[in-house]
Amino acid sequence: MTEEVSPGRQGASRLWAWLLAPHDIAGLVALRVLLGALIAVSSARFLAYGWVDELFVKQRFHFTYWGMGWVPALPAPWMHAVFGVLGVLGLCLALGLFYRPVVALLFITFAYVQFVDVTNYLNHYYLVNLLLGLLCFLPAHRAFSLDVWRNPALRQEQVPAAYTYLLRFQVGVVYVYAGLAKLTPDWLLHAQPLHIWLSARTGLPLVGPLLDERWVAYAAAWSGFLFDTTIVAFLLVRRLRPFAYVVVLGFHAATSALFPIGMFPAIMVTAALVFFEPSWPRRLLGRRDERPALPGPRAVPGWKAHVALGAAGVYGLLQLVMPLRTHLYGGNVLWHEQGMRFSWRVMAREKNGSVTFMVRDPRTGREWHVPPGQYLTRLQEREMSVQPDLILQLARHIARDFEAKGHGAVEVRADARVSLNGRPAEIFLDPEVDLAREEDGLAPKRWIRPAPEAPPVRLRPARSVVARAGDAS
Repeated sequence: MTEEVSPGRQGASRLWAWLLAPHDIAGLVALRVLLGALIAVSSARFLAYGWVDELFVKQRFHFTYWGMGWVPALPAPWMHAVFGVLGVLGLCLALGLFYRPVVALLFITFAYVQFVDVTNYLNHYYLVNLLLGLLCFLPAHRAFSLDVWRNPALRQEQVPAAYTYLLRFQVGVVYVYAGLAKLTPDWLLHAQPLHIWLSARTGLPLVGPLLDERWVAYAAAWSGFLFDTTIVAFLLVRRLRPFAYVVVLGFHAATSALFPIGMFPAIMVTAALVFFEPSWPRRLLGRRDERPALPGPRAVPGWKAHVALGAAGVYGLLQLVMPLRTHLYGGNVLWHEQGMRFSWRVMAREKNGSVTFMVRDPRTGREWHVPPGQYLTRLQEREMSVQPDLILQLARHIARDFEAKGHGAVEVRADARVSLNGRPAEIFLDPEVDLAREEDGLAPKRWIRPAPEAPPVRLRPARSVVARAGDAS
């Protein structure tokens, strides 16, 4: 007489069979090699082009993430050394040398570089850090690595399918949320900010004269929206995958040519490879895996598998929830910026702002107008002027600076005006609020003025003016 298995146990068994099915390790190895190489190349570029000095050393004041003010900014020789270490660690990751300590140190060091100054935040740096964090728990060194050459006992040809699914989920989150961020009237109905950006690139050969045509901006806006929101679905379909990846290559090549977005296209082209069958590197090299597959999963996996599944579930939930937190604040996140970071709003807005701080000594009534340039680099000032939490940080720093100079407790207010997606500049913050007495945190910032409701202005690029200026020079 056979024991009857409940539907719940049958479902659990099928789930574990799906998650633990053997997949070729080659795809995971390829991600390790390519990501390590990209980090090494990027670190070398930062050192060669002087970006370390420009972005990390020249600053007299550093903007910090909320709760991360304890992270120190290192002086010049040490900050250069950090990027040198990043380059070496990236090479070690690519080669699979001392993998476990290397990927952990790489994750920590890369995160440190991001924490030094908020104004250097970019979505693709965040993605790299997430991928490094995931690699800390994945055995990407057990094939095609110096670690295996040193210790052949490490060699492993298959890994559980769950590793592939986790990486696909992470990359898919980036694309889908980047697409949903474009589901706005500015992007779809007014082709902004793309029209602003494209009309500034009319000097490009061949395509330049077309880039100030409004229909081109609309075509690009809708193409970008449809690409981001659908590409994951196409990449998941085996028959369509090669064609979808060609579209990925074309899309990111175009964005790289049109916009100065650094390593983002290369990182996304690399990350999208996780959607291919894990054996793709072997097929590309004309090799076959003739080793026996891992044995099938047991009916009841051990406690470690359950803990790993629970941890992956929590991680996945955080990745889904983090980009949605801005809805708790209401309003237009592109204006108030609360919940903007870590939400995959890639190239979603064009903002320009200007800020002057008014400092008042309440005891004497004396007032000072303080330009941010006294404390910031030009890049920092540009980023700070459109982000309320950074304006608050600088206002509190100015208050401390005046107090240190013997003025006592002063009041600091901000005359901040911001233009969003080509609209006329409007008052950004309540000019009557003493920012020196405000605290940063997760609570809504009531001193941010409501977003403008009028649609973007239809700006026409001053092509003739540019031409005359060019002729005159």
